[in-house]
Amino acid sequence: MSSRIIAGNYLADLLAQPDVLRGVIGKLNSTQIDAALGKGLRNGSFRRVLLTGMGSSLHALYPLHRALSGAGITSHWVETAELLLGFEPLYSRETLLIGVSQSGESAEIVTLAKRFAEFGHVIGVTNNADSTLGKSATTTLTLDAGTEATVSCKTYLSTLAVLHWLGGQWVHGNEETTLNDLAHAERGVREYLTDWRTHVQDLMPLIDGITSVFVTGRGDALATAGTGGLILKEATRQHAEGMSAAAFRHGPLEMAGPNVLILIFEGDESTSALHQRLAEDICKGGGRAALIGSNTNGPGVFKLPVVPAGVLPIVEILPVQMLSLALAARDGFEAGRFERASKITDIA
Repeated sequence: MSSRIIAGNYLADLLAQPDVLRGVIGKLNSTQIDAALGKGLRNGSFRRVLLTGMGSSLHALYPLHRALSGAGITSHWVETAELLLGFEPLYSRETLLIGVSQSGESAEIVTLAKRFAEFGHVIGVTNNADSTLGKSATTTLTLDAGTEATVSCKTYLSTLAVLHWLGGQWVHGNEETTLNDLAHAERGVREYLTDWRTHVQDLMPLIDGITSVFVTGRGDALATAGTGGLILKEATRQHAEGMSAAAFRHGPLEMAGPNVLILIFEGDESTSALHQRLAEDICKGGGRAALIGSNTNGPGVFKLPVVPAGVLPIVEILPVQMLSLALAARDGFEAGRFERASKITDIA
């Protein structure tokens, strides 16, 4: 089994994440969002918020969906491809649309942009202000992540940061606290990635013989589960699937075995006991499970920096990124180098 990491653009993008986060956080301020939008959400001028994107952009929207819903704001979380096939009542002046596309040029978002005028307001979140999304949205928030070679990493963390800040404006109304939480997350990412080589090496014994990976969690960690499954497929060509930990018990648990690795994000106090029990049950049955969180007793690669709960998804994705490097090293190729896919999916 090889353990030599083949360096490339994907690895460079991973290591650039702390600086990218610091940059985007430093540019966030309330003048970018009309205060009337927040008031409109609270007083009912907008009857609903519609959150849409594809792939990791869609997954990154899930914590915001939960925050809005938890605050009593009607929120719909819909993949853009599905939104184009129906959901006509949501196309309304009473709808605030938030569309996320890292390139701003994905086929689905370009098609949806033709109908932006039907919404009350459109906030576009993109890495390219000059893209179709950037130019067509009523308000554009840029990710400032720079060029990204292949698999989403810098842009994903930047998207999580921007969306957490946006939710903070509307749900909590305390910009200082929100920015402090994001700064804490940036320091956690920087701290964790300092030991990236050790993290990858720690994973090598665990992945010997692994042919399939499940990434699981609950709550905001569903963003990590969905994105984690996606980037493992993209970066390693390894079968991987993201789902809720609860859904894993409903059938996929039968797949647990010596060749299947199940990553379980511990989460907060409301879920940690459930997830510890799941990990124990998998291991008792001869499977391989790794519990990931700030309290884990496992290898350092699975120990997350302690950060405020709202920004936990920003650090949760890091062990999955390390796993992508380890799997590629094991199989002797460069992680994140596309052979069939492209950075911008311009065919629906």
